[in-house]
Amino acid sequence: MLFSLDGLRALITGGAGAIGKKTAAEMLKQGAEVVIADVRQDALDTAKEELLSATGKIVETINCDLLDTKKTRELFSAAEEQSGQIDILVNNAGIDRDKLFMKMSEDDLDIVMNVNLRAAFTLTKAAVMAMSKRKFGRIISISSVVGFTGNPGQANYCASKAALVGMSKAVALEYAKRGITVNCVAPGVIKTPMIDVLSDESKEKFLSKIPLGYMADPVEVAYAICFLASRETSYITGQTLHVNGGMFIG
Repeated sequence: MLFSLDGLRALITGGAGAIGKKTAAEMLKQGAEVVIADVRQDALDTAKEELLSATGKIVETINCDLLDTKKTRELFSAAEEQSGQIDILVNNAGIDRDKLFMKMSEDDLDIVMNVNLRAAFTLTKAAVMAMSKRKFGRIISISSVVGFTGNPGQANYCASKAALVGMSKAVALEYAKRGITVNCVAPGVIKTPMIDVLSDESKEKFLSKIPLGYMADPVEVAYAICFLASRETSYITGQTLHVNGGMFIG
């Protein structure tokens, strides 16, 4: 194995979703202990069972609504109290509220920015405070191809995902000497329940934009996250790893 996550502990937000769950599975297989956080208790319970079946290992779970500022501030410390020191933070949770710009309200902007950016800001702040003392940490935030290309009907979502990249670059520079790396992974079109409900016509439209000619499985994003979470990537920081099949080449 090129690298492993033996002895490391990870907190993954949005951990009951497609990408979060696959990331948790791969981290468990590579030796990490994992805490997944999500707002949906039923999805957390299902994810815990599925991960145990797939890996033979138990994940810790925390129910947390990232729109609740108090609970978000307490999430990192709660994860440490539950499982021990957290070495890896994956800011994976995200929502969208898609509308054409002229119909998009300030509330549509606020809710997306609060979950996709503000919560990541709050958790990253808690993480660097703890990780700085230990002189080691890995922070990975999940951006998106549309944070680089834009996308009609997603001005709020695109803004939040682009802002994650800018924030990560700044934090990477500030905490590089503390042994903390801060990077982003920017997925393209991934096979998730959100894509499954689209019409065949819409799916074909997406496929026509992907040079590799297929929509990625969530595990292909998980591999990139696990790579950046490893000890062996200690010289990679402030970067965005694009996992988009060639939709955007930057």
